[in-house]
Amino acid sequence: MTAPVLIVPDLHGRPDLLRAVLDHFPDSHLIVLGDAIDRGARSLPLVDMLLDLRAAGRATLLMGNHERMALEGIRWYRRYQGTHDMGDYRRAMEGYQWWMRAGGETVRSELGSLTLEKFPERLETYLTTLKTVVYVTGDNVIHDHLPATPSLLVAHAAPPVAHPEHPSPEDAALWLRPFEGPFRMPGSVTFSVHGHTPVQTPARIGTHLYIDMGAYETGRLAVAEATPHGMPQITVICGRGEPGKARKYPRFGEPVAVRVIDLPGAPPR
Repeated sequence: MTAPVLIVPDLHGRPDLLRAVLDHFPDSHLIVLGDAIDRGARSLPLVDMLLDLRAAGRATLLMGNHERMALEGIRWYRRYQGTHDMGDYRRAMEGYQWWMRAGGETVRSELGSLTLEKFPERLETYLTTLKTVVYVTGDNVIHDHLPATPSLLVAHAAPPVAHPEHPSPEDAALWLRPFEGPFRMPGSVTFSVHGHTPVQTPARIGTHLYIDMGAYETGRLAVAEATPHGMPQITVICGRGEPGKARKYPRFGEPVAVRVIDLPGAPPR
């Protein structure tokens, strides 16, 4: 039996909350659901922590839609460096501006300066090593492809399904919202766990579980213990933040039971 697997949703520049997860679940292997960058003030220290955990075999890193946007510009810029085609350069700049408008500006502010020509090496390494979807079986083994035995599906926004507004199932897994489901899942998958759509409290719609609580601003990070056998156990870690900002998030589906850990300095519940 391998180490227990813990699913961690959108951290958005909050390395302090990742540190709290490591302190309270020291023996777990983490699946990080993506959207680790942007919005919060410390994206690069968080990226460093995640890459170090991955190198130590303690974390599996997934792509979120914010990483996908960040990747667009630098991917086309690397292509331009080989082709010297100005069309590739134009696509690189369009991708860069797409990211800046959607959250990348916070990373540029954090660094003081951020261009495609001087793109941070660690950030590029992080962006180019991310997976889209994984499956966890009852023995806590993480699979890149659907196993034959019962499994939990883990992806940023939704299961990878065909959808008319997205070019591929893998793209849909980064962008779909709960109201666009419920989503058809392979027969051996018992549950799926996602971030992407902030919720006031972790909620399920059928066999889809949504756990992003807007941790970067609320200070509340929900984590799920991965299991294909029934509802995953949810723990909410409460740290520094403004929990009242969660009132703007939607309520949907069926709220699920959680246990709560209050960190020093957390606002009262």
